[in-house]
Amino acid sequence: MLDSLVTSKTRIKLLLKFFSHSNSGYLRSLAKEFDESTNSVRVELNRLTDAGLLLAEDDGKTKVYKANQSHPFFQEIKGMVSKFLGLDDLVERVVKRMGNVEKAIITGDYAMGIDSGTIDLTLIGKNLDQEYLNFLIHKTYEKINRKVKVEILEHDPGNLSGILVFGN
Repeated sequence: MLDSLVTSKTRIKLLLKFFSHSNSGYLRSLAKEFDESTNSVRVELNRLTDAGLLLAEDDGKTKVYKANQSHPFFQEIKGMVSKFLGLDDLVERVVKRMGNVEKAIITGDYAMGIDSGTIDLTLIGKNLDQEYLNFLIHKTYEKINRKVKVEILEHDPGNLSGILVFGN
């Protein structure tokens, strides 16, 4: 969902970094962490600072950035990031422990930016562990308070529309 709202991958990484925890960082360390150019990180840091979402403090010759907790949208952005990370955690666990997952695609309302309370996830792969998947779905509901419906396909039909969260 963040991908559809925010078009810059670097900006998404920065929002996740600063709004998931009380993190701080400086330009070069962020560029290295994200494996991005310092210029692309600098541009996004400037945009987020100009918008008032980040604060920049001088620490000697280095500027240290952190989330502006007094910004009117701080709690809303923090909530969106938290929901996104909960889903991200589910996908990561599915991919690591489910077997041979080729693709994971968020489809349905959530992929269109509509929070209906149900996240539709299509997994493409063979011999996937359905029992473990059911366990993860229950745990994810407890964590992000969203129902997850999963469809498993052995082959990619080629006509799925949504947000690709794993695979090519």
